[in-house]
Amino acid sequence: MRHLFAVLSLALFTQLGQADEQPSSEPLFAATLTDVNDQPVALSRYQGKPLVVNFWARWCGPCKAEIPELIAFRQAHKGQVEVLGIGIEDRAEPVKDFAKAYEMDYPVFVAKEQGIPLMKALGNAKAGLPYTLFIDRHGKVVHKRMGLLKEADFAAATPALLAK
Repeated sequence: MRHLFAVLSLALFTQLGQADEQPSSEPLFAATLTDVNDQPVALSRYQGKPLVVNFWARWCGPCKAEIPELIAFRQAHKGQVEVLGIGIEDRAEPVKDFAKAYEMDYPVFVAKEQGIPLMKALGNAKAGLPYTLFIDRHGKVVHKRMGLLKEADFAAATPALLAK
């Protein structure tokens, strides 16, 4: 009985530890997506920079609600942290119109068929939106958020993003 309890305890603690693990950012930097002008962009160009990577869609209410927060965060940390928006969309033109209407002043990309697989590879097994990763200059995911970003998410991630 003790042996069974020990095995079950170990399994539980192993699962708890895995729940807190952050995904690798490698799939992000290996991807090439299109910009709002339908031109390919290798995301490896952002490697070595602190990033906030936000997956969103035009039809997603919480995605729309957090755009002003992302814009404000980028403005507050201009030159220190870059914000990237990855639209789970098929075509560039409607994304371009949407980005203009919402005054998204950060780089916006169109994921096309890569969107769901990329989100899953980056730790979003359910492919829910919005989904945001905070990645430090070394490529380590320091914080992730499924759902609407809160001020606490920015506060928790900012020191790690700005650390040398």
